Amino acid sequence: MNAMKSRTHTARTHSKWRPTRIVDGKPLLVGTDHGPPVTVPAHKFAPPQRVGDWGPYADTFLRFNSEAFRALDVQPQVGSSAGGPVITLVPGGRAGAVPLRSGMTGQVQGGLIVKPRFGWPGVGRILHETGWHAAPQFLESPLVPGSAREVPPWVLAGPILARLEALLRSLSSGYRQAEETLLQPRGSIIWKDYLSGSLARGAWHHLPCRFPDLTTDPILRRHVRWALERIHRDLLVVGGTDIVALSLAALAVRLIDSLADVTPMMPRKDELERRMMGNRVLGDALLRGIEAIAWVVDERGLGGGNERDGLAWMLPLETLWESYVESVYRREAADTGGDVKVGRLGQTLFPLHWSDPTHRTLGHLVPDIVVKRGKSVHVVDAKYKAHLAEVEESGWRRFEAETREAHRADLHQILAYASLYEADEVTATLVYPLRHSTFSMLKERKRDRSYAELFHGGRTVRLELRGLPFGSTS
Repeated sequence: MNAMKSRTHTARTHSKWRPTRIVDGKPLLVGTDHGPPVTVPAHKFAPPQRVGDWGPYADTFLRFNSEAFRALDVQPQVGSSAGGPVITLVPGGRAGAVPLRSGMTGQVQGGLIVKPRFGWPGVGRILHETGWHAAPQFLESPLVPGSAREVPPWVLAGPILARLEALLRSLSSGYRQAEETLLQPRGSIIWKDYLSGSLARGAWHHLPCRFPDLTTDPILRRHVRWALERIHRDLLVVGGTDIVALSLAALAVRLIDSLADVTPMMPRKDELERRMMGNRVLGDALLRGIEAIAWVVDERGLGGGNERDGLAWMLPLETLWESYVESVYRREAADTGGDVKVGRLGQTLFPLHWSDPTHRTLGHLVPDIVVKRGKSVHVVDAKYKAHLAEVEESGWRRFEAETREAHRADLHQILAYASLYEADEVTATLVYPLRHSTFSMLKERKRDRSYAELFHGGRTVRLELRGLPFGSTS
């Protein structure tokens, strides 16, 4: 509830709404994470009303789109105006794109994109540096009208290439025949086994089949090469001089070179569906890779191309930021000999044992990162918030009251984490994102870090606020 209030308050501090783009009569609403609310045009998602408002369709619009709002961490709000109800959408901490359905028919009538407030270049740089570990997640939703040209080509091409690379790694060398009893014929039926086994037992619909093993099927490798060449072409055409697009294009070339022994062949969608459904023991890498090929076949805006509509997807920016901060501290620890443990792998988990389970409000504490060096412990928590930049630019006195409380909560949390460790030296660090220009300015003034020391229980805890550049907004 507090997070919702904070988000609402932040949204109200902005006086402008983000623009709406119209593609083939279908509006594409554009917002920024943790940014101002986006107004939904009633006349685009509900039939005309006498007074020009939503009429009875506001509730159905919210209901039809509730799943999309949850997926993208968007908070819908209903207000009032002289013309009737007004629906606004308050972006949260996720970037992405989702379709929006009509309040009358439930059919896709438009779309919503939430862009990262620190800019696409920063997101691309982090994804590139962290190996796409926190890549965008695709949603089980219809295509988003007009979204394919609103995001850089690598946003969706990157995860697709990662899937295809994993698929190729999973392929075993050599060529062998697989045998499996299926409900539908595949390859050739082993009639001897069918007559002596299935038919003799009365299981006439169980068909023992012999077919090329999917993990070594040369046809699959031809399909992969076709998909790689398609994405490579689109990245070069649309990516221009974008460093992330060029690096992904280079990855595509390396993967294509590994398939030099086969020629590309565009697959049919029904053939890919049969591959995914016809093998009950299909490995995850193969399944995800074939699904990725199907998306490329559908031309869902993966490489930029000429498509207008794109896949529905979302990217938790807090998770992305945590991934980047982890990579920074791993790199620094490698230079100084530190041992790094991370919360995402369950390496820093501290269970809380409540005397009365009915009063349990929190099950465990999980610091994001813990670095141990000899007799020192460094506890790190990554926060995808603009607190450090706001303090620098506006000063503590001009901090909004709710932002102050959120910052205090961050401090209390990292100090609670620090109390979990017994060491001669304990450092507790909160790491906040900064725009590239702000970081450069603070770095030059040696103000990208701020320290305080706390003395308690016979030991000293060094509290640190640190800023790292997320990326420019260009």
